[in-house]
Amino acid sequence: MRGKWAEGIQPRNFNWVVAERLAVCERPGGYGASHRRVRRQEEIIWLRRNGFDMVVSLIAAPHNLHNYDELSLPYLHRPWPVLDDMAEYLQRVHNDLARLASERKRVVLHKERVGEDVCGFMASYLLLSGKVPTGPQATAITERIFGQRVGPEGRRVVDVALGILADRKAEG
Repeated sequence: MRGKWAEGIQPRNFNWVVAERLAVCERPGGYGASHRRVRRQEEIIWLRRNGFDMVVSLIAAPHNLHNYDELSLPYLHRPWPVLDDMAEYLQRVHNDLARLASERKRVVLHKERVGEDVCGFMASYLLLSGKVPTGPQATAITERIFGQRVGPEGRRVVDVALGILADRKAEG
């Protein structure tokens, strides 16, 4: 019989956005001073053992991405933009998520922590994927999922998504 640690541990702030298909969590192993190598390994093991096909990392630096390779868990690195165009970024990453969804992949997305930017990003996903029709509904749903307010930075991301939808509607 294998020890309980062979099963790994669930990443912190793990939440399903689309049941059994798309989840969000804190960076495996934690972030900042609380980051622990052993915890990172245990959380990646948990993701793999729970059937995740892909990790989408939004962290800026490529630190620790090699751990996904070492533990045979595919990943996409899509660093959160600092100065880049948010509309272009949203469309690129949402296209990745749409492709993974069409392939029926089980995906977990993470940034260092699950903050208002990630909540806003997931609200934009709900809008751009057509799962939710309005910005207020998408924002309210993500606030319920994550148990936190979507603040100004997150609402800015939602506004960008609404602009993308307006452009799509104007084009045709």
